[in-house]
Amino acid sequence: MSRYAAFVLLLSSGIVFQLSHGTEVNVTNKDGKLCLYASLTVNFSVEYTAAGKGALATFGLPSNVTTTGSKCDNTSSTLTLNFGAGHSWSINFTVNGKNYQTDTITFSYNLNDSSLFPNSESNETKSVTAKPQITDIGLGTCYSCKSRDLIQADLVNMTLSDVLIQAFVSNGSRSENETICSADVPTTTAAPTTTVTNSTSTPTTPPTTTPTPTLPTPTTGKYGVKNDANGTDCLLATFGLRIGFTQGEKYQEMNFEPNGTKASGSCGTNSSELLLVSNDITIMFTFISDSKKFRLHALNVTTHGVQFSEVNTNLSLWEASVGSSYMCNKEQNNTITNLLSLYTFNLQVQPFEVKKGVFSTAEECQGDAESFLVPIAVGVALLVLILIVMVVYFIGRKRYMATGYESF
Repeated sequence: MSRYAAFVLLLSSGIVFQLSHGTEVNVTNKDGKLCLYASLTVNFSVEYTAAGKGALATFGLPSNVTTTGSKCDNTSSTLTLNFGAGHSWSINFTVNGKNYQTDTITFSYNLNDSSLFPNSESNETKSVTAKPQITDIGLGTCYSCKSRDLIQADLVNMTLSDVLIQAFVSNGSRSENETICSADVPTTTAAPTTTVTNSTSTPTTPPTTTPTPTLPTPTTGKYGVKNDANGTDCLLATFGLRIGFTQGEKYQEMNFEPNGTKASGSCGTNSSELLLVSNDITIMFTFISDSKKFRLHALNVTTHGVQFSEVNTNLSLWEASVGSSYMCNKEQNNTITNLLSLYTFNLQVQPFEVKKGVFSTAEECQGDAESFLVPIAVGVALLVLILIVMVVYFIGRKRYMATGYESF
């Protein structure tokens, strides 16, 4: 089974799984004093098998968790967060001299929980373990990291963000001092150095800079999802894609390569999904329908070489009437999140009511409609100009002829 990416929103069977918006817990020792504090956001993406096909479940750590199994002592502490129908997430801390660190993160998930894993073929409870890079936290300080930290373990991706944790709390109260993660430390750029020369010095030739090459227009790919019942296409998509994303202070762009891409997904009455997995990028498109109109409702993008993942579950793009397709041949640039942009070329999609494996009549985007209006306007203007010239010509000819008659 191929490796999928984190943060894919599934709307199968009309169920929407919300991502986590933060969890805060206090763990006390046998004397009732605070010994471990945590406030954090954790989002999960789990690959599993449903109805003989690969599926992705995406969900967040809820705010209503229990801490049964958590423990504190002088050299080792464990935070265990239990939630849902038999799921748990735990992180272990150990003291290392004047600092402490995380040793392992363990996530256990129950595939028998149909609310998170619909149509799962397994009813097992599975566990994965990973080693996060959270080290050198000063004793008596909180570890703080607002940036996203993607942790991969087998078929599970976990993303931590807005983390504030203190293990080995002394005196029963959380410290105001913080150890900031490196991802949150702003990068500083040295000020340019100015060299002063006298009038007899040979002027220095400024260094030439090589401009960043622009990417070529991405290759247009054709994708489809087949109906399980009769094997006919139930979702069609044609487009070229470019992904623009910001990681730290750096903005990058990548073209999505259709060659070698695996397309899968599902079709429903009110929701359909298209999952595209290439060597470099994984993208999940989720479309919804209100029986009259359809639109792109959610988009998840994860890059493989560079650890980057963004999702927006509240989009309203590519809208058209159900039973028709949406088309936009011109380049479109849509801001998905403040870190992610999507560029499309030669776009045509139809996620509902595909008949005979071909696109239905297209509803065109405003850009395409305007591209047709320009030549029409130019043609009308030329026609008006020709008419004016002809009218002026005939009026002039008539006057000339009238003058000629008077000369007799």
